[in-house]
Amino acid sequence: MKSKKPAEMTNEELVKSKKLLAPVTYMLAGMLGLLFCLNIYNSITKGFSALTVVPIALLPILIINLNAIKEINKEIKVRNL
Repeated sequence: MKSKKPAEMTNEELVKSKKLLAPVTYMLAGMLGLLFCLNIYNSITKGFSALTVVPIALLPILIINLNAIKEINKEIKVRNL
């Protein structure tokens, strides 16, 4: 199922989308930051491993979600919700 663009969503869908997407995205950002720091520490103490690239590989998902939140916020502002 393809997600709708914010301009095509109803007011209820916009608010529901924001309530669902924002906390999940910020939690993902926090976990990626923590994972990145732990991987740096692990690389310094034990050397490079294949798991070091995981936060870098998951970064595009975070960027896509942040852009979606920005678009939803713009649409909410346009509709004065």
